[in-house]
Amino acid sequence: MSATPPIAPLGVYVHWPFCKSKCPYCDFNSHVRDGVEQARWRQALLTELEHAAREAPGRRVETMFFGGGTPSLMEPDTVAALIARTRSLWDTADDIEITLEANPTSVEASRFAALAQAGVNRVSLGIQALDPEALKFLGREHSVDEALAAFETARRHFARHSFDLIYARPGQTLETWAAELDRALGLAGEHLSLYQLTIERGTKFFTQHARGAFVLPVEDEAAAMYEHTQARLAAAGLPAYEISNHARPGAACRHNLIYWRYQDYVGIGPGAHGRFAEAAAKKATRRASGPEAWLEAVERDGHGTAETSSVEGRDLVEEALMMGLRLADGIDRVTFAAATGADPVEAIGEKRLAPLLAAGFLEVDATHLRATPAGQQRLNALLERLVA
Repeated sequence: MSATPPIAPLGVYVHWPFCKSKCPYCDFNSHVRDGVEQARWRQALLTELEHAAREAPGRRVETMFFGGGTPSLMEPDTVAALIARTRSLWDTADDIEITLEANPTSVEASRFAALAQAGVNRVSLGIQALDPEALKFLGREHSVDEALAAFETARRHFARHSFDLIYARPGQTLETWAAELDRALGLAGEHLSLYQLTIERGTKFFTQHARGAFVLPVEDEAAAMYEHTQARLAAAGLPAYEISNHARPGAACRHNLIYWRYQDYVGIGPGAHGRFAEAAAKKATRRASGPEAWLEAVERDGHGTAETSSVEGRDLVEEALMMGLRLADGIDRVTFAAATGADPVEAIGEKRLAPLLAAGFLEVDATHLRATPAGQQRLNALLERLVA
């Protein structure tokens, strides 16, 4: 008797596009509105979720992720309804990971008990800084004390929890960042996300930085902060498993690993993307970005899809390379070949690969292709060389 083939795993991403205010560094699809018709949005998200189940049927959902925007502004009843509908539309893993991003304000922390009851079992808090002046600069609405109180509330209600910090801020030195990082480690549980401040086009910071309103640490200073971060967290038992994400063994965010391993996921809500296997290619979907345009499309058509395409051949290989090299473990060559039809080393080719190996930016063995610590620190430039 032949063995039953395993059910293909799937991640489900839900995008809530609303925030109380727009942070000056943020280039995500987030919007400020005076009011949100929660019941109308709940129904639209459920409708598009049903459409996504028809796009990617017969899968086992292993992770859900509520991102944004600020999904902790969703009514817990909406979160509960989406989790319940997901369980009814697909087979779901017994140990399904359900993550929700939250701002650490007292108002949102008051919803944590209800969100846990709804089925959320992992929360990620956008604390961003443990310094009052830095929080003000970053446009955050919470204080340090409020953030710490919200984190304590999260620890009571969720077995798995994480928080984000942003470093390489104007005026920050290696010494001040090291002290802030030590304080963060005193609070941290199993996971920390630590992002270097980057200036993204279209943000308020982009305009301010262009006119000289503030100056970022020079490249060598930022590099020293990055290197200290990697070493300090590794020594504390939370090594990097991805460039900006650190976790104790077994505690990585499984949903984000789906992206970086180039596995399958569907996305619902304004601007959400999906990638899922279809024959020898990946079907790529993108929902309409504008909240009102998306809502009207879902109510009219049953989904808010703005674009559908097929990712195949060289494009498939390049997408998988760009995602997989972010991981500390790098790219599993067998898994990569199963997803793309090509071995990553052969796909890159000797001409491109040899100088990067010789320079110490990449390393390869029988099972993996990975960026070295030096390569990870220069990953954008490295990828440009690989996929040009």
